[in-house]
Amino acid sequence: MSNQKAYSGKEMISLLKKYGFEEIRIKGSHHYMKHQDGRATVIPVHSNEDLGIGLFMKILKDIEISKDEFH
Repeated sequence: MSNQKAYSGKEMISLLKKYGFEEIRIKGSHHYMKHQDGRATVIPVHSNEDLGIGLFMKILKDIEISKDEFH
C-alpha cells in the first residue's frame, strides 16, 4: 500500500483554493475548479469519502502539479 495521505473531495477543494483555483460551478456532486491560467479539473464530493489514488493522481495531472510539489 502507498503511504500517500488520503484526501476527501472537500479537503482537495480547500487545498486547490490555496493554489489559486476557483470553484466555477457545481453539477450534482462534481465541483468544477479552474485556475486563472486555464488549468482545470473536476473534484467529486461524496460525503466524507476519500479520493482514490488513481483519481488523486489524475487531478494532479490536470492541474499540472507534481505529487512532491503538492506536499
